[in-house]
Amino acid sequence: MTFIRPGGQAEVGAVLGMLDRATEWLVAQGRTDQWGTEPHSTNPRRVEQITAFAESGGLWIAELGGRVVGALAVGDAMPYVPPATEPELYVRLLVTDPSVRGQQVGSRLLDHSRVLAKDLGVGLLRVDCFAGGDGALIRYYEGQGFTRAEPFAVPVKDSEWPGQVLIQRL
Repeated sequence: MTFIRPGGQAEVGAVLGMLDRATEWLVAQGRTDQWGTEPHSTNPRRVEQITAFAESGGLWIAELGGRVVGALAVGDAMPYVPPATEPELYVRLLVTDPSVRGQQVGSRLLDHSRVLAKDLGVGLLRVDCFAGGDGALIRYYEGQGFTRAEPFAVPVKDSEWPGQVLIQRL
């Protein structure tokens, strides 16, 4: 059974490792446009981001058999997305280890985010994701009860990374 607990500095390496493995999985699928091909654990900006999530008190860890298999970070909306027009809880990160694909770890973490939002008295949960490729990630979140809101784009070198904000009313 998946156990969800608060995360902190001690889990930063485990979260970065999951991001690295997820990137390797995406690369093996030929889906390099989502996160590129380089490890997150060697990217100073990404290390700083995950460290900040851990320091914020908004990092949650999923364990299965005592092993870290998923991570959720919640808090304020990311700076690259349009602001909400009402109080919200924002899913800043959701990642699961590819080795537990199909075991509902991501679903359980999203359920936890819903509980956190309700405990805060917030009726809106938002998340953003990669909107390119075949749209599989958008469909995943729609399958979790989210609906599409506004698309956005993040400038990356000489192109744009396509994103989609999704919402769920609680």
